[in-house]
Amino acid sequence: MDAKKKAAEGTIPFLRNKSLIGLGAGSTIAYVIEILNAHKNEFHAKFISSSFNTLRLLKENEFDVIAINSVAAIDIYVDGCDQVDKNLNALKSGGGIHTYEKLLASMAKKFIIVGDEGKYVDVFDSKFPVVVDILPEALEFIMAKLAILYPGVKTALRLSNKKDGPVITSNGNYLVDIWFQSWPNLSELSFTLKSITGIIETSLFLDLAHKAILGNKDDIRIIERAER
Repeated sequence: MDAKKKAAEGTIPFLRNKSLIGLGAGSTIAYVIEILNAHKNEFHAKFISSSFNTLRLLKENEFDVIAINSVAAIDIYVDGCDQVDKNLNALKSGGGIHTYEKLLASMAKKFIIVGDEGKYVDVFDSKFPVVVDILPEALEFIMAKLAILYPGVKTALRLSNKKDGPVITSNGNYLVDIWFQSWPNLSELSFTLKSITGIIETSLFLDLAHKAILGNKDDIRIIERAER
């Protein structure tokens, strides 16, 4: 079986008896919806998502969908990631919707990361950048600040491959990718980046996930967050 589908199956027991379920984006989440649809009579929940594609799949399968701005809390949030480390810190850089995804993760009583086992690393490597969601008007200011704070680190405005110009987020902002060969302390990095005026949010999900469900073709591995 596909490792992502195996991981998606592993989330289903945690979704039962929940009245409001948040779902993220990506192929593993698409599998979660496929499995939920096959067991629809077992689930009488409302659903919420920051992802256009996920919302479309939920509506196509006739699930009850509500808007993010209509709630202050959700029972459980399930989302994929680019990488997750041994402390369940996650990096979500690819989709460019991490600000809304982090809002849902913060709203959730439980946040579960789901994906194939290749997402797991002891520490983040250089394969993915940290991404900052920024005000367009602050672009030059932020690039200059980053050059001072992290000399020699590669930064790039994310450009669209579908049109001329930058990627525009769903909240009208730009995305800047920051590539570290060696990551600084994650808590310090998150604090420093978010202290720069004009940066709205980062793609670092620190101290948010409660567990990770990681699949391979034969089985799943569940990692629980240590109690703090």
